[in-house]
Amino acid sequence: MTATTYQPGEISGLIEIQAAKCKGCDACKKFCPTGAIEGASGAAHRVDHDKCVGCGQCMINCPFDAIEETHSALETVIKKLADKNTTVVGIIAPAVRVAVGEEFGLPRGELVTKKLYGAMNQAGFKIFDCNFAADLTIMEEGSEFIHRLHANVQGDKDAGALPQFTSCCPAWVRYLETKYPSLLPNLSTAKSPQQMAGTVAKTYGAKVYNMAPEQIFTVSVMPCTAKKVEASRPEFNDAWSYHKEHGRHADSYQDVDAVLTTREMSQLLKLLNIDLATADEFDGDSLFAEYTGAGTIFGATGGVMEAAVRTAHKVLTGEEMARLELEPVRGLQGVKDAEITLFDKHLGQNVTVKVAVVHDMGNNVEPLLNDIMAGTSDYHFIEVMNCAGGCVNGGGQPIDRSGSSWVGNI
Repeated sequence: MTATTYQPGEISGLIEIQAAKCKGCDACKKFCPTGAIEGASGAAHRVDHDKCVGCGQCMINCPFDAIEETHSALETVIKKLADKNTTVVGIIAPAVRVAVGEEFGLPRGELVTKKLYGAMNQAGFKIFDCNFAADLTIMEEGSEFIHRLHANVQGDKDAGALPQFTSCCPAWVRYLETKYPSLLPNLSTAKSPQQMAGTVAKTYGAKVYNMAPEQIFTVSVMPCTAKKVEASRPEFNDAWSYHKEHGRHADSYQDVDAVLTTREMSQLLKLLNIDLATADEFDGDSLFAEYTGAGTIFGATGGVMEAAVRTAHKVLTGEEMARLELEPVRGLQGVKDAEITLFDKHLGQNVTVKVAVVHDMGNNVEPLLNDIMAGTSDYHFIEVMNCAGGCVNGGGQPIDRSGSSWVGNI
């Protein structure tokens, strides 16, 4: 099956199984977090799109290359790069810069941030590092958590449910919507870094680039196939606020116009005869290439929580954490947790915060959710990432058929 050219509008049916190639080996079923793969062992399987969260884990773990994406924005992006009246903004996720190099013969896991900036600049992209938006996410999601925590301590149960869930992973958000809709009030109201980046690029970014929003085409480069579905959702179409503010009438715009996976970005560069391995390094072309270490660690399991705890500690106590590394939420254990007691200067008392981190969602998240449903959970904040190891092992990353694993190299 050939991937269709990307068209605006909500994407459905992103992942498909090619019956002619499928051997019915059931490998895909083992990696699907929602039981969306149907079919008897030994017979060709199919995807139930009502259950599928678009994570692509079945695809990258199929030993017969029988599973593929049905939507690609590659052709559209190339056309936009050639359009002199369009500014194409490339939004680069943290996990991409440690994976894309292997598509050009560089060692696995080598950090190629500046080379990637340089190659994309050569292709015609403006550089918007998604780490910049991840820093915004921490401020928004962290502030929301503090608000909910204070309200809970003071007995106001209507200010937001606890535990608060992170909202960065679109596969996790879709999972919660379809399987545990009663827990949606626990989900952070903050957009993911991808969606924040798209919004900023078309509002404040319009001033930075000195262009009208309708001349800006945002392209996120993600390690995740589910980000394509997220970007296409109709609620992420709010750049109209710029026009309202400036007294101009225009149609609304999607925050993120197109999503390329890590694999597709390497394809794009090769089609344009740009070799990442030999590309000149580039520092970026605006403040959108500036970011902190907190944004950088979003790509690995526990990174969002560690960054959030650092921020909460600073806001609540007025002081930085003595040790920035929150070791208990690092590593590859399926469920990790930590307990932090600190003096909250705003409440004038000690507050104990208990947090949890979950990855490889299909194998680990249900017991925590069932505890919350039963009212027996004592967690205040929970990070959930669908993929094992986090975004570094996303469905859009280079596919390794050697038998080794990205997760084993984190």
